[in-house]
Amino acid sequence: MYTGHADMRTDLDNFRAALGPDPAVEPFVNAASPGVIALYLPNAHYPTPDDYLFAIADAMREEYRAIVHAGFVLQVDAPDLAMGRHVMYPDLDLPGFLGRAEVHVEAINHAVRGIDPERVRVHLCYGNYQGPHHRDVELRDILPTVLRLHPHGLVFEAANHRHGHEWRVFEDVALPEEKVLLPGVIDTSSVYVEHPELVAERLARFASVVGRERVIAATDCGFASFASLRAVPTELAWAKLASIGGGARIASAALRPAATPVS
Repeated sequence: MYTGHADMRTDLDNFRAALGPDPAVEPFVNAASPGVIALYLPNAHYPTPDDYLFAIADAMREEYRAIVHAGFVLQVDAPDLAMGRHVMYPDLDLPGFLGRAEVHVEAINHAVRGIDPERVRVHLCYGNYQGPHHRDVELRDILPTVLRLHPHGLVFEAANHRHGHEWRVFEDVALPEEKVLLPGVIDTSSVYVEHPELVAERLARFASVVGRERVIAATDCGFASFASLRAVPTELAWAKLASIGGGARIASAALRPAATPVS
């Protein structure tokens, strides 16, 4: 049972007030996936892990619906679908993990049922930490499972050294017509400030495969996964975000369809 309604309303009201009466962008609000909640708050009551997972999904449905009804886009943060490979299920082989990932996808779909899928996106995450990441699962391996998500938006890491090459996966895996990609075009665990031209290049790669209208610039992850863990100083975070805006403008201008001559 969800019991945080008052706190949730306070957060949403505060966010709305901070945006002002006429926000220049479409705001979104993050919420944890059922699977990542199950990771950090282990089951101590339900008879099976899946009973617990779907009980969380039922509870989080309250929060998901409230976010969308408040006029925000809902972003379900689901590191369990990627980081879960080496954190939640390190003893399973790849087929075993994909079986578990399918259940986690079902739990998200269960939690967002009845919510407009165009107002929801899901964020894959391999863990926003500075490390080798050599045990990260390949996007190619998990993408067919991930594309079974009902939400239309998919946010994923595409800028850091381990995953920057994976735009090519979409050359081989057909993207369902309703899906929109939000690839990370800046690395949120690095203090390097990406050049806008590099950001534009990264966006153009995805656009060349799936079309310009299906690509929205995003970040690899958040700049602070925990309040006490911040890899990038605030002023650099703002500079990196400015590079996203600059790169998106460059890419948009370069990829804009040519005007039809007037006869």
